[in-house]
Amino acid sequence: MAKILVVDDEPDLETLIKQKFRKQIRQKEYEFLFAINGKDALEKLIAEPDTDIVLSDINMPEMDGLTLLTKLSESSPLIKSVIVSAYGDMDNIRVAMNRGAFDFITKPINFEDLTLTMEKTIKHAKHIKETLQAIKENNILKMYVDENVLNFMGSREYENTIMANETIEATVVFIDICGFTKISEHAPADTVVTMINSYFDEMVKEIMNQEGYIDKFIGDAIMAVFRGEYHLDRAIDAALAVRNKINNLPEMGDTIKFKPKVSIGIKSGEMISGNIGSVSLKRLDYTVIGDTVNTAARLQDAAKENQIIICETCHEHIKESFVCKSLGSITVKNKSEAITIYEVLE
Repeated sequence: MAKILVVDDEPDLETLIKQKFRKQIRQKEYEFLFAINGKDALEKLIAEPDTDIVLSDINMPEMDGLTLLTKLSESSPLIKSVIVSAYGDMDNIRVAMNRGAFDFITKPINFEDLTLTMEKTIKHAKHIKETLQAIKENNILKMYVDENVLNFMGSREYENTIMANETIEATVVFIDICGFTKISEHAPADTVVTMINSYFDEMVKEIMNQEGYIDKFIGDAIMAVFRGEYHLDRAIDAALAVRNKINNLPEMGDTIKFKPKVSIGIKSGEMISGNIGSVSLKRLDYTVIGDTVNTAARLQDAAKENQIIICETCHEHIKESFVCKSLGSITVKNKSEAITIYEVLE
């Protein structure tokens, strides 16, 4: 909905505007505000800073429209103005344009012309706001993302990659911080966020050291994916490194002391990789889904503190490289048959 401030000392204009645009007002396309002069308009804009455009007369008491234009360019440069006046001579038009008016309409008002001018001005004002917002978001993005990544994001290669949906062979790792939910219920918010970010940072370093990537953070858990050669071996190496790193961290928290431990589930196999989410919301996650992913999550659920759990098929692939211990079989949700599991020791 566009917000429009009408500035004019003619008392009948407010009624006329509301009559002519009653349909748009009823359908919430436009919201009109009214001021009787430039001084009143500036006060209205302080109260309604999200105003999109101003329609202003020139000849008004206390503060005229041309003075208002000067004040607007200083205090609210994003708000675009249209002069609506009976003084349609070239001198007034030139002064108005030089002071920042976007357009000029003469009285008596042709409402068809006014409507087209308003639509054009609103579109221009919103475009400027959207551009500035994009610049702001881009500057924030630059604070957090490496320059090479940003360059890649603007390339054709990135466009082709991000839109590709494919079936891949990879390994998924779920890492959960055991008992952290209880801490988050009692510790101050700043303490909780500081602690979990510190733990995540240590885990991410070890995952990246083994060329894995973070698919997502889920509450107090991490979902990581490993692709390429020896992806299962690298995933287990990363899991062992994460467990050792977390075990060596000191207690954190002022009033509630917490010594972190992790439980880890790992599953290797086929999965679908692609953009998953809502197109209408414009929120898509480039992620992996499928039975392999679901099973990895179930294995993490079954893992206790300091345990790294894998299934039998994964054990067959890595049993000559890692020391494992059989833990028997478990039943998991959406699986008709029990799964034989192993704990990776070292």
